[in-house]
Amino acid sequence: MDWIGFGYAATIVFGGFMGYKRKASVMSLIAGLVFGGLSAYGAYNISNDPKNIQVSLLASGVLSVVMGLRYKKSGKLMPAGIISGLSLLMVFRLLLLVVV
Repeated sequence: MDWIGFGYAATIVFGGFMGYKRKASVMSLIAGLVFGGLSAYGAYNISNDPKNIQVSLLASGVLSVVMGLRYKKSGKLMPAGIISGLSLLMVFRLLLLVVV
């Protein structure tokens, strides 16, 4: 069972919900649900086959780039810097699953 992947997916969904609750940002909610759902589906795939990282890699890769650019532009650690860092760590973890 890919507990780290499911935890990452829950973090993304929770972050989207908090963006909606604090700033009334519907886009944060939609992005959180979409990317959290993709990450959860990817974690499910990895749970069944540890080499099946495509969906998780796509979701975490896109989030790391998009949120990294937002962090660079705004300089705000919360939420862009944290999500970018977590997503980048997830990308490295996924690539290690394939290599090892």
